[in-house]
Amino acid sequence: MSKRAREYIDFWIQNSIHAVEQYRTAGASQDVNELTSRLIEAAKEQGISEAELQAEIGDIARYVEDRLKEANRIERDRRGPA
Repeated sequence: MSKRAREYIDFWIQNSIHAVEQYRTAGASQDVNELTSRLIEAAKEQGISEAELQAEIGDIARYVEDRLKEANRIERDRRGPA
């Protein structure tokens, strides 16, 4: 497994996956396909192949979806009951 790929994935997720904003105002993308494509393209620009990403995290779209769900859950918990 590529340490470089893992570090890049972690960096990208931290900077690109955000919870939906309260009251559904315009904000972070919640489209898994769009985010997955962005991750793959950004990694390629850093010399990290899609195969390297898959070797590190498995199904890229599933990984992105799971991180997005986690970000939204954390934000929901932070806001508390509506």
